Amino acid sequence: MKRPEPRKNEAERLVIGLSGASGVAYGIRLLEACTELGIESHLVMTKPAEMTIGYETKLSPKQVAAKADYTYAISDIAAPIASGSFRTRGMIVAPCSVRTMSEIATGVTTNCLTRAADVMLKERRPLVLMVRETPLHLGHLRSMTALAEMGAIILPPVPAFYAEPKTLSDLVDQMVGRALDLLGYDWPDMKRWGETIAKSRRKKSVK
Repeated sequence: MKRPEPRKNEAERLVIGLSGASGVAYGIRLLEACTELGIESHLVMTKPAEMTIGYETKLSPKQVAAKADYTYAISDIAAPIASGSFRTRGMIVAPCSVRTMSEIATGVTTNCLTRAADVMLKERRPLVLMVRETPLHLGHLRSMTALAEMGAIILPPVPAFYAEPKTLSDLVDQMVGRALDLLGYDWPDMKRWGETIAKSRRKKSVK
């Protein structure tokens, strides 16, 4: 793995985590969106995430990793993203498994992904967790409450049907756009209510 060169503008640097929940398409599309927006992406994947890539896509973990500017082994506790002195805009875990969420909630981190997430919390940087599980029992909800109290943003990948999605890609793009919004990025593929959506309908209704 190539170590990143010093960068003056950490606002254009984003950490992306993929964990072992269904929905790896969110993380993959997020990496592509970073390329489109000129954001420097730093990727870390768990072993279950790599397995899920094989189950849910036609890509290999290596092909997914190639979409990132920098990648880190899940066991690399010396990775730059595991240190608070490595400045970034924030981190998105997409998807975020309950196992990963629970580990972050306790602060007892055992790998590079959860350590990087813990860094975001202690440095008061945005941490977006696209938690992928349903239904939720009380233990899950308590973990989410603890994370919200610590400053994390819980963003379950719930589709917005007002955007009139026609394909699975439409659903994925909508959630990726919402995640990027939370870190202050404006992705053109994001459909917005009152702008790209419903504006023409309101004009017609007025007539």
